[in-house]
Amino acid sequence: MELETQSLPITNKVIEAYYHDQQFIHTFFDYELNEASFRDRAQELTERTFKRNELSEVIRSFMGPFGISEQADLHLRELASDALAVVGGQQAGILTGPLYSVHKAITVILLAKKQREQLGIPVVPVFWIAGEDHDLNEINHVYTHSRGQAVKQQYEEKFIFKWMASDAEYDKESMRQYVQSIFSKYGEAKYTKPLLAEVLSAVESESTFTTFFVRLMNGMFKEEGLLFIDSAFEGLRKLESDYFIRLIEESEQLAELIVQQESMFSEAGLGQPIFAEKDAANLFYIHETGRILLTRDEGDFVNRQTGVRFTKEELVVIAKEKPELLSNNVATRPIMQDLVFPVLSFVGGPGELSYWALLKEAFHHMGIRMPLFVPRISMTLVSPQAAKAMIKTSLSFDDVVGGRLQPAYEDYLSSLQNERLDSVLNETEALLEKQYEEMSLTLDAEDEGMKQILLKNITFHKKQLDFVRRKSQESILLKDDQALRQYLILEGELYPGGSLQERVYTPYMFMNNYGPSLIQDLLNMPFELDGKHYLVYL
Repeated sequence: MELETQSLPITNKVIEAYYHDQQFIHTFFDYELNEASFRDRAQELTERTFKRNELSEVIRSFMGPFGISEQADLHLRELASDALAVVGGQQAGILTGPLYSVHKAITVILLAKKQREQLGIPVVPVFWIAGEDHDLNEINHVYTHSRGQAVKQQYEEKFIFKWMASDAEYDKESMRQYVQSIFSKYGEAKYTKPLLAEVLSAVESESTFTTFFVRLMNGMFKEEGLLFIDSAFEGLRKLESDYFIRLIEESEQLAELIVQQESMFSEAGLGQPIFAEKDAANLFYIHETGRILLTRDEGDFVNRQTGVRFTKEELVVIAKEKPELLSNNVATRPIMQDLVFPVLSFVGGPGELSYWALLKEAFHHMGIRMPLFVPRISMTLVSPQAAKAMIKTSLSFDDVVGGRLQPAYEDYLSSLQNERLDSVLNETEALLEKQYEEMSLTLDAEDEGMKQILLKNITFHKKQLDFVRRKSQESILLKDDQALRQYLILEGELYPGGSLQERVYTPYMFMNNYGPSLIQDLLNMPFELDGKHYLVYL
């Protein structure tokens, strides 16, 4: 494995501002991204209290069925005592979802190790699964690669209601067939059979999208002691009961503050990440029809589509007695996370950075400060085939993501054309048209029948000439198929559909050829959390 840093063109204004604009950071965040801030945050957390023992036991209860390694057990004991946490999270995608889920976990682990050493105190890595999310269309598919194209392979089982990912149970036979079809598209390689057997075992062991996800991720990271918790886990919900009450009681003020902050964000030319509304409750209720969003109406909490209406007092009772029926939205999840965990820093992607930027004053209203936000590591895995393709085409990764691949491909195609044959074919077609025109002139004006025969005849000959052109093109492409395929490899693997690879493919596409040690080998690479993009040559 070799590592190469890459400066990508800046296309995200928020990321650019976060790394380079001090005014932006001071307006929307509590801490700058530097070592002094980590020390300040660690000191701040010593002045707060957390339900440490209960939290540790909740995580232990959740992780038990998936297996708790010695390192994870140590981290749980440290969390129960005085450890701080580096937290990152993601939805529960099939086959772990896109690579950036793994990249987040790697960032969380590496950052926790670094801060443990820098601060001289226990710092543990935590992966928070957004199991309460109900948009299954975001997670019910995998992409495979075919001749320069990322092909969406959708899991077809239908879910009628807006079930949370942690409640949506898949049909095991359907999922088994789906996983087998995905691996068949990866192609048979040295590691295919053991990897497929491992994934199929997880399919059989589990029953929901979330537990399937955790089973695979825990297998990848157990030796690192990565702790997992599902935001929809009932044990965690009970632990969050008091905090839900606070979010309910302060919902009006929180909504107002978030709207104000988003207005400032928008005025800075950075858009509206969540389109915050003043009547938002920023909470969901788990209804018989699925997860429904609540808004405030004349002091009550309502969902008009279902006719659900609670007074504030009724919702507080639910928070006390049945907190598993409540769920956070994108605005309150970071706050809840910070109330539950001693969060030293949160690891996220560009999208998360945008909505976290709206929450500073909401955090303050709850009597807490925002943790440091650390952008996750961004990387592209370069297979041996892609590395060779770059050499053969004389194209760099910069060329591929900079829009220079397609023109190079078209130039190469043009260079293959048989210009002499094309010229003769064009001359022949022009001569035919001239001769048929002369034949037409010999006919009487009233002889429509013969004119139609001549028209059909020349049309037939033109089709034959087009047939020769197509066959000539096919012959060229067949002879140079290997050379042309290099361009397709670069497009399909490195920048599929105009997106970074990490947003499209699952790690299994690469583990199928590289092997299961891929994750551990990535953890051993000397990554820096500096906003650079990395090329990892496999």
